[in-house]
Amino acid sequence: MGRTPDRHGDRSGTNPHSGRHETEEERADRQWGDLLQELRVAQTGVQILFGFLLAVVFQPRFAELSTVDRNIYVVTVMLGSATAAALIGPVSYHRLLTGRRMKPETVIWASRLTKIGLGLLFCTMCSALLLILRVALHNAVALWLVGGMALWFLVCWFVFPLWAIARGDGRRPSDGRSSGDADDSGRDR
Repeated sequence: MGRTPDRHGDRSGTNPHSGRHETEEERADRQWGDLLQELRVAQTGVQILFGFLLAVVFQPRFAELSTVDRNIYVVTVMLGSATAAALIGPVSYHRLLTGRRMKPETVIWASRLTKIGLGLLFCTMCSALLLILRVALHNAVALWLVGGMALWFLVCWFVFPLWAIARGDGRRPSDGRSSGDADDSGRDR
């Protein structure tokens, strides 16, 4: 009597693509815990930044801002709101699906929302920097500084991880396939 493999490994719980001995549900639980830790870091920064943005409009100097700076402010607040929604969304998604035996799907969608949230956070940070530096410097140097910082964000958030994958530090299994852990969406490639 042989075991029938499921899509993520055999019935014994071994995932041949990640090298771990865990069932699909155990894997989803582990990935959910990892994702929660990542979200805690991102959410704290977003909450601080968003709180700052909300307070700016009530400062006396806000009335002195040019139309361009006010427009940048509005865009920044909207980006901050969208970022908060995307990074808090996985918690709501999990809460509404708890008990429905949909943890693997929850991890997939929460991971997608988190990636969208990180992209929005990048835009929010750049927009906030642009507003602050335009007010502080009153010249085109602000654009160069924001561009440089945007490049640094891209390097830290995307280039370094992609470089690690390209160098083989992504811990690919010996069969040459990508590790299931390399794809945090919960699906093997």
